[in-house]
Amino acid sequence: KETFGAAGSISGGLDIRPYPKNWNISKHIGTIEQHRDQWEALTAINNFSQLKNGELALAIDCGVDDFFIKVNRTFHEALIKQKIDHDYTERAGGHTPKYWANSLPYQLFFFQRFFTNPAGPVANK
Repeated sequence: KETFGAAGSISGGLDIRPYPKNWNISKHIGTIEQHRDQWEALTAINNFSQLKNGELALAIDCGVDDFFIKVNRTFHEALIKQKIDHDYTERAGGHTPKYWANSLPYQLFFFQRFFTNPAGPVANK
């Protein structure tokens, strides 16, 4: 929130903890067993708790067949529980370039609205 007024995620790994063996993450931050604190600190779902509603415009988008759908839904539910306004979209598709190509115009529209609407959710920072 100190750097950006808006953030978006398409098929995002908003919680890396369920995937300790994927994408060579452990080569960069250590294994989850040995460096649990790093894993907790670097997972997005643990970093919005200090966020107040209206401080950051958020758009989250994930396909219902994406392997990240569960963590995206959990993130969405946590934002609702904390009463953080955000745009959340699920639609047909998986973790594929075809899905991302379809999702990108919606994300761009979200950011266009953010940058052209001075009365948007973070205008009163």
